Amino acid sequence: MPAPMLKLLYSSVLVVCCLQVVAQVNQRDSLRAIRKPTGLRIGTDLIAIGKTIAQAPLQSWEITADVDLGRYYPTLELGRWSREATLANGLYNNEGEYFRLGVDINFLLKDPDKNMFFLGMRYGRAQYSERVAYSIAPQLFPTVEQAASNPDAVAGWIELTTGLRVKIWRGLWMGYTGRMKFAPHTTGTSGFDSYDIPGFGLPFKGLYWGFNYQVFWRIPFRK
Repeated sequence: MPAPMLKLLYSSVLVVCCLQVVAQVNQRDSLRAIRKPTGLRIGTDLIAIGKTIAQAPLQSWEITADVDLGRYYPTLELGRWSREATLANGLYNNEGEYFRLGVDINFLLKDPDKNMFFLGMRYGRAQYSERVAYSIAPQLFPTVEQAASNPDAVAGWIELTTGLRVKIWRGLWMGYTGRMKFAPHTTGTSGFDSYDIPGFGLPFKGLYWGFNYQVFWRIPFRK
């Protein structure tokens, strides 16, 4: 084949390859771009409801809402929490409200039902009160009853999340969220160091793991 024809052939192949790469990049970018929302999903944690019905030491409820912006899902979680714990020499209890705010990133970009496998992040904040009553029994002396409280405690923390959301039927969705909670910090705890933070758990354990099994209903804005 003459040299000019080879050059033309090579040039044509190179142009076609470049156009294909550009098309693939544009397709990926369009899938990952922020888009107008198509619906609002509202749900609750079935594990929290089960514990509350069973009258467990932890009583709580939690509501979750998210909205789709392409592959990004801004998420708000609101909850209430109360716990009673028996200590070695006393009794602890708390009650309060909390919220978590963050975003999940969906990795099932081409799923027509918008099913999700996601990774995300949250910032959590709680306002609560806590009390502890305990006894001290020194040798050769009568038992002494003591009490302490933090009536206006505030806490914050960070979470990394992962999980699934699966469409079951029409607007009904189910899924789970696993949480790695860390970096708890508190204010208003001059009475004693917080034993349990609503929405977080036990802060003295450092990393704290959480799990929610959730049911949702999706309200569509458009197809």
